[in-house]
Order: sequence, then C-alpha cells, then structure tokens
Amino acid sequence: MGEIRHITQHTKTKFLNFFELDTVKKTGKAGKYFLASRAKDVSGLEISRGETKADGVTMYVLCGSRRDKVLLIRQFRWAVGNYVYEFPAGLVEEGEDFHEAAVREVYEETGLNLTVLKTDPMFERPHYMTDGMTDEACAFVYGYAEGDIRDQHLEDSEEIEVVLADRDEVRRILKEERVASNCALHLMHFLADEDPFRFLEG
Repeated sequence: MGEIRHITQHTKTKFLNFFELDTVKKTGKAGKYFLASRAKDVSGLEISRGETKADGVTMYVLCGSRRDKVLLIRQFRWAVGNYVYEFPAGLVEEGEDFHEAAVREVYEETGLNLTVLKTDPMFERPHYMTDGMTDEACAFVYGYAEGDIRDQHLEDSEEIEVVLADRDEVRRILKEERVASNCALHLMHFLADEDPFRFLEG
C-alpha cells in the first residue's frame, strides 16, 4: 500500500480547500497527489481523522398525493457551466445532525416540508462522492415532502428550479439531460419499482 509522508494545504476558504500530498507509491517511488476537501485544515481531512463523516446530505424525496413524483432540482453548476438535474442536497452545519440538515436544506431549496423516512442506518451512512479527487462524503436521507414550492430562502449564488417529475419526465431527463450520478442511479430505481422505496426494506 502507498504511504503519505506529508500534506501541504494550498488554500484556506470556507467551503472547499486544496491539499497536496507527498506520497511514496507501492513501488517505492516518490510521488504527488492532489485533493479537494471540505476540511478547513489538515487535521480535518479523513486521512488525519481516520474515519468517514457526513460532510453533506442528499435527499431522495417523493411527492404528490399518490407519492408518484420525485423531487428534483435543476441547478446551475459552475464546474460544468450548465444546469444539472440533482436531488436536493447541502452541507451539514457544525453541530447539526444530518437528518436535521436534510429537513433544513429541502425547505431552503424548495420551500417544501420534509418528513424523514426511518430506515436501516446502512442506507443512510455517508459514502464518497468522487474519491479520486476528494474525501467528501454524503449521507442519504429518504422521505416525503409536501407544501408550496417557494424560492425566497435561496442564496444569491444558487440558481435552482424545483422539478416534481413523474416517470415519463424521469425517462426524458435520463435520456436527454445532465444528471448527477447519485441521482441518476436512484431515478433508475424510481422507474423500475412500483414502490420506489422498496429497496429500503433490506
């Protein structure tokens, strides 16, 4: 297994930072590796902590009287210079449980009230987003939402359109649109199963 000899932090910003690793490869050769992280400093990296934590939370939410629509957002993302279909998501704030973060983020991004579905913790535990470039991990929360769609709680930096998609619209989105990978996988479940949350039964 490779070895990390030293870590240098190159940026110090509120939401994302850039780190350089001095490594020794399995062959014994010295190397460099670069990663982005939500960590504020080297001590906050998973490399230093030795454990995975939920930096963020992503919500798979059903809506409608028959719970036959899935809650999506169509959000402008600077990294691709275009709009991407995603599930509502956000960062977990200091001292906040990720279930609390889920309720807050759904309300802030859509105006809807989320009722969290209790499920086996194995379906919620945080997993890596893109582990080739970041140690960021997100928990998943499942539930149902109702209320009126509103956008008055969006930040200036957020360009978000709320979408309540039925199965026909989900098929179109998967065929034609840019979609976040974790969202796309669950949308395939949504299409395949009469009860989209059936997989949560274990």
